[in-house]
Amino acid sequence: MSTIRLLLADDHPVVRAGLRAVLESEPDIAIVAEAATAEDAVVRTETGDVDVVLIDLQFGSGMGGSAATRAITAREGSPRVVVLTTYDTEADIISAVEAGASGYLLKDAPADELVAAVRAAAAGQSALAPAVTDRLIERMRTPATSLSVRETEVLTLVADGLSNQQIAQRLFLSQATVKSHLVHIFAKLDADSRTAAVAVAVQRGLIRQNRTPPADR
Repeated sequence: MSTIRLLLADDHPVVRAGLRAVLESEPDIAIVAEAATAEDAVVRTETGDVDVVLIDLQFGSGMGGSAATRAITAREGSPRVVVLTTYDTEADIISAVEAGASGYLLKDAPADELVAAVRAAAAGQSALAPAVTDRLIERMRTPATSLSVRETEVLTLVADGLSNQQIAQRLFLSQATVKSHLVHIFAKLDADSRTAAVAVAVQRGLIRQNRTPPADR
């Protein structure tokens, strides 16, 4: 039985300690390193002695988990990445999967599910939480009402309170293109305003809840 060399990447020491306690009790898993930032996780995987990275999506500042996943998996012979987070929105899931994550689990997952996910990733298999799998299947079943990646980006920035002009600048789009995306978003979500679209998207778990109310402009 070969040993799975694991890197824990989370900005909370207590979380890392808890994960270490659970995973180090398994005879085939060894924690070879920890990282408190996504940037450190990317650098640490360059040494070639990591098989699986268990990483959070949200860090205090700087690079996020999805960006780190993309950087890690872009290299030849890179370790597998399993995202472990509290966020279960479709936007976060799609972003992580498209970045190259082999697995996506929520932090309330049972210990045996976490261990199984690490082993599956190390074996080159996918390791998605049941709820995540259900959401992806639902997205495939209802493409007409599912937001595209770009539409999700636009609506997320709307939820952050950005204007069309600010969104256009952030995403390097024309304002006309932003307005076109919003028209499609409103139709898919059956909403008649920016505020309503954000509310529906949050309710359906498409984007995260944001405390900044969108301006209807």
